Amino acid sequence: MKKQRRKKWKKWGIVLLGTGCVGLCLLMSINVFVKQQTKSRVLTAEEAAALDADCILVLGCGVRPDGTPSNMLEDRILTGVELYEKGTSNKILMSGDHGREDYDEVNLMKDFAIDKGICSQDIFMDHAGFSTYESVYRVKEIFQAKKVVIVSQTYHLPRALYIAKRMGLDAYGVSADKRPYRKKIYRELREITARGKDFFMAWIQPKPSYLGEAIPVNGNGDVTNDREKQ
Repeated sequence: MKKQRRKKWKKWGIVLLGTGCVGLCLLMSINVFVKQQTKSRVLTAEEAAALDADCILVLGCGVRPDGTPSNMLEDRILTGVELYEKGTSNKILMSGDHGREDYDEVNLMKDFAIDKGICSQDIFMDHAGFSTYESVYRVKEIFQAKKVVIVSQTYHLPRALYIAKRMGLDAYGVSADKRPYRKKIYRELREITARGKDFFMAWIQPKPSYLGEAIPVNGNGDVTNDREKQ
């Protein structure tokens, strides 16, 4: 009896191990594929200046408890401002998480850019950019953009660009890496899983948490304001 039980557990162990190996191989294959499919779309700021894009899509990131941007978010905003000043587009879309009253990425992002000299009317906010997938989905469906330049850190761009490709957007990426960042290994490992998830999301294309009426990005960005700007 015990011998049969051991054989049974051994059999299931082999099945689980084999399933895990297949899953890991699939995940790593997806990561290689996503990177290969998007590497030609990552440009320098100088190359992006000639694109005449509909908008510069700056993806949100963490905000510190004191209300200041994390290093990664600050560098994304600064890169977006740099691209605007170089003429990549005359519109910036700040897309991030503003799902709670006590956590607001997008107003911080817009205020930061205004402090750098960007006109408020040229800055749109997507308050429902809760994920990379949702930000890219909404830039097309809500903000009516067709040609976009996506700003994020290098490790994150392949995923965003692959989603954009599947959405039918003419999208390019510019890296916002302006300094070393903490927890690099953790982010890289997490991104491997995130690429796998969004690979399937980009094919299935479920609707995001919120849609709503169209807000064409070629208009006045102040229509997305939810509070009085100084």
